[in-house]
Amino acid sequence: MNKAILLTGGSAGIGKATALCLMKNGYIVYALSRSGCEGQEDAKSGGKIISISADVTKPETLQQAVAQIVKEQGSIYGVICNAGNGIAGAVEDTSLSELEYQLATNYYGVVNTVQACLPQLRAQGGGKIITVSSMAAVAPIPYQTFYSSVKAGILAFTEALSLEVKPFGIQCACVMPGDVKTNFTNARKYTEASKQEQSVYTKNMLKAVQTMEKDEQNGMSPQYMASSLYRIATRKNPKPIYVGGTIYKLFCLLNRLLPKRLVNWIVGKLYC
Repeated sequence: MNKAILLTGGSAGIGKATALCLMKNGYIVYALSRSGCEGQEDAKSGGKIISISADVTKPETLQQAVAQIVKEQGSIYGVICNAGNGIAGAVEDTSLSELEYQLATNYYGVVNTVQACLPQLRAQGGGKIITVSSMAAVAPIPYQTFYSSVKAGILAFTEALSLEVKPFGIQCACVMPGDVKTNFTNARKYTEASKQEQSVYTKNMLKAVQTMEKDEQNGMSPQYMASSLYRIATRKNPKPIYVGGTIYKLFCLLNRLLPKRLVNWIVGKLYC
């Protein structure tokens, strides 16, 4: 069985941990990132990490990556769409260009990656596509409104995609992690308007983001999520949706059972 996996956002955080986990279990991981990452090989398992410099916002670089993988490995076992970024700020304080920044990597990047891989997956008769969403998809966070919206979009995208590609033997799954301790926290950007003294939202926004950052830095390890992604990628019949972390599974259950007004009140108490 071919064990070549295309992984975006492979240079840091969940992506880097997932690449290492897959490598140690014998997979050939093509880790895509703009900055590139260190290539490695595990002598015991025969697994490898092969770095490819690619930008998920530039489809041609993804097509080149797919062509390289097929040339070197013959086929692609699976695709993990993990690349992402974050920008904080109130809706009123977010410009269209800043919204585009949020969409470009987090949403269009997933679409570009999937579209680049689908012809090969169809031609070979199947494969797996795993997307990384967020708990914010089902419990939107204030001052991360567009991030939450994009992650909800990825969830819907993956569910609909799974129906389209099922006849070709392609399986899709969406993973919704909760808080994970990575450099994502330090890399978060702020909208320009939110930095201005005249913004009426900045004080509350900073309070909300501080709560988020505290939760993130006390969150799950990237290795925990890597193990989850490995198990999903290697399941014969993966479920459509997975939630990362026991406490977040409980929250998802409550989110479905409780009145939405009460859920929004709880989220508001946490962040506002």
